[in-house]
Order: sequence, then C-alpha cells, then structure tokens
Amino acid sequence: MDSLVIQSVKVRGRPLQRTLEPRRKRIHSSKRSGSRKSKHHDHFYQKLYGSSSRPVKTASMLAMMIASPFFIVFLWYTMVKADGSVEKAYRHFYTNGIRAFKETWPYPSLRACKLLGAFSTFEALLQILLPGERFLGPSTPAGNRPFYKKNGVPCFLTTLGVYYLLWREKWFNPSFVYDIIGEIYSTLICMTYLVTVLLYMKGHMAPSSSDWGSSGNPLVDFFWGMELYPRITRSLDIKVFMNCRFGIMGWAILVISFAIKQHESQGKVSDSLMVSSLLMLIYITKFFWTEAAFWCSMEIAHDRAGWFVTYTCLTWIPVVYSSVNLYLVTHPIQLGKGVAMTIFLFGMFCIYVVWDCDRQRQLFRHTHGKCRIWGRIPTKIQAHYQTEWGEHKKSLLLTAGWWGLARHIHYAPEIGAAFFWTLPALFKHAMPYFYVAFLTALLIDRANRDDKNCKLKYHKYWEAYSKKVRFKILPKIF
Repeated sequence: MDSLVIQSVKVRGRPLQRTLEPRRKRIHSSKRSGSRKSKHHDHFYQKLYGSSSRPVKTASMLAMMIASPFFIVFLWYTMVKADGSVEKAYRHFYTNGIRAFKETWPYPSLRACKLLGAFSTFEALLQILLPGERFLGPSTPAGNRPFYKKNGVPCFLTTLGVYYLLWREKWFNPSFVYDIIGEIYSTLICMTYLVTVLLYMKGHMAPSSSDWGSSGNPLVDFFWGMELYPRITRSLDIKVFMNCRFGIMGWAILVISFAIKQHESQGKVSDSLMVSSLLMLIYITKFFWTEAAFWCSMEIAHDRAGWFVTYTCLTWIPVVYSSVNLYLVTHPIQLGKGVAMTIFLFGMFCIYVVWDCDRQRQLFRHTHGKCRIWGRIPTKIQAHYQTEWGEHKKSLLLTAGWWGLARHIHYAPEIGAAFFWTLPALFKHAMPYFYVAFLTALLIDRANRDDKNCKLKYHKYWEAYSKKVRFKILPKIF
C-alpha cells in the first residue's frame, strides 16, 4: 500500500479513491463509469489541457512540427558555420534554397545514437535506482496525486562525477561532443518524433492513470499529448525524465563539453565562456536543489506529454539553452577581470532571487502561512474553489515578500539570469540572444496563461488577489 498515492474525495455523497499507480487496466470498466470517463476525458480534460487551452489551429501545429527541425539546423549553422551572424546564415540559405539545407543538414549518425542512447540509459537508471525523499505533487483534475522521488541532486552530482572520471581516465573525450554536435542535434530531432509516436500509442493502449484523454483529433492528440503523467514502472515518470534528467542534465553536459573543447583547441577557457558556463551550472544546480517546486509548475502539473513537451525537453532545452556557449567556443572574448566579475555577480544575484522566491513560496505552503517572510508574518488571501469532482477546497495566496511585488515575480530574475549568462558574448551578433528573447516571450505568455487559469479556478478570490498584487512580472512596469 505504501507504493500507492491515494486521495479520497467525495462525489455526490459517495467516496472515491483515485491513485496514480501505473496499471494495466484502464480506470473505468463498467458502462456507467465508461460514460463518465468519456465525459471527463473527452470534454473536461481536453477543455483544461488540450488544444482549447492554446489557440493553435491545425495548420499552426503542422507548421511548428515541420519548421522546428529547420530552425535547429539554422541555429547550429549560424553559431558554428556563420560566426553567429544571422545575416550571413540567411544569405547562405536564401541564395541556395533547398540545396543549402540538403548540403548543410547534419544527418543523424550511429555514433550520435550511441552517445544519446548511453546517456539516456544512464540517466534513467539513476532516476530509478538512486534514493530520494518521497514528494507528493498537486492534485490532478481526475483526483490523483502523483508521487515523485527527490533525487535530482544525487543524479546531477553522479552524472558530473562519472563524466569527469571518463575524461580523466581518457575513456571518453568530451570535446568529441562538440565535434559531432550537428549530428547530435539532428539525432535529437529524430528522437523527438520517435518518442512522441510511442507516447501517442501508449496513451491509446496503456495509459498510466485516469488522467488521460483524447480530443478525437489525432493531430491534436499527437501534438498536445494524451497523458498527464505517463510512467514506465512506478519510479520512471516520463515527463520528469525528459525534462529534468535528459533536457536539463543534457544542457549541463553540453556546457561542460564546450568549455573542454575550447580549452583543448586554444589552451585555455576564455573568461567570457567561463562566466557563462559557471552561471549556467550554478543555475542548473539550483534547479535540481529545488526540483520539487518544478513538479508543481505548469509544465508538469498541466501540460500533457505530446510532441510539444517532448520536443521542448529532448531538443529545445539542451540545444537552445546552451547555444551561446556553442558560439563562444570558437569566438572567445576576453572581458577582463572587472567586467567578468561584474557580470558574474549580477547573474548570481538573479539566480539567488529565483531561489529565494521559490523558498518563500515553499515555506509558506508547508507552514500554511504560519511563518515569517522578510521578518514579518506574511499577509495572504484565503481562496475557496471547487474541483471538477465537486470537492470543496481551500488555498492560501501569498501577498508578502517577493510575491507581494508581482504575481509572477520569479519570472523577472529568470530572464535576468539568462541575460547575464548571455552578456559575455557582447553585442556583435544578435543570435546569441535568441534564448533571452524566447524566454521573455515565453514567460510573458505563461504569466498570462497562469492568470487566466487561476481566475477560472479562484474566481472572486483571484480578483481580490490581483487588486492587492497589481503587477504580473515587473513591479511598476508590467
């Protein structure tokens, strides 16, 4: 029984138990419950988490799935072959057309498959085998409460330790990753589509919990996903693996590999790449240290496992997030001690604020508001809401500390941290700043989505909260 996560709720006077334990059978088997399943999964679930949550039409979804691989290749070519110049890369592809992509495209390779296969297997084993504290995620629309194992820090440290050992003992040269980085990117793209197909089939044939459903449109199901918490065995949550153990961990491995490549090719690591790499690795360490907070975020608690999530985790995060480092490998910039230290300290401050925002929120949740934030008893709003199953619940909305300045205050230092680890590239070219621009647009959109979802959930209580905390991200500005 300890392996089950059980939440009891009451629906029309009778108790139900919902679990998020992987099972071979679908949750509902009777005709009566089957009709409820159809109503819940095909209408309500799709309404909350399907295509209606984002105004993306069929043509847009197809365009994203077709264009995304071309963008990854364009990004790689710009950083590695065009010296970071978007204009130079654009002229190359515009002048030569499709032939340019055919000649330039770094095709998947067996050696890239071996590297990614070994890395994936190693990280999956770490996620399953390394011990960690048990953590309960937020309740789902179907009444489940997923459980996780908090072993992100041990997995991260073990990964770095093993990678260093492989390098020191000359069993593997990390600079080889840079040498075949185009092949790795192309293989990641193929992996994305393969994994999405498998998730689509699993969603139809063997869903892990009652939090699954179909929109009736195969393209929508493929793009947005069918399962909220797909799992393989009790310990391997697929979304956590893809995002945290593969995407974020892969980002760290690329950052280290690029620094080693520059050291081998130029005899040292430039202060620009050093500052950028250190800030990223510190941020990634912070991420794994506070990983449990991420499991309550929109990516895990709301977005289902379809192409969009899979592409983001397996390809976008490791490729785009490390793109400035890829540029700096062959374009070293000497900032000088004063400039380098200033950039580093500003970046560290932003990372600290991100961490402290999460700390305040978690402290407030765990103590139910009976704590001190910035030396004072925090102010709050007690919100009441009703679940889809008819259960009445309460939530406390924090209006003190960082969270009294803006409703999504943690997004501001997130953008700031990304800016400062990109700043060492200076301003000769715009492409290194693509991630900063993307992150800014993403977090503004997410803030709007969060506000919309919370308004639907809390109604008048969210309106009261919005009046008390008037700004979304930046106090006095937005």
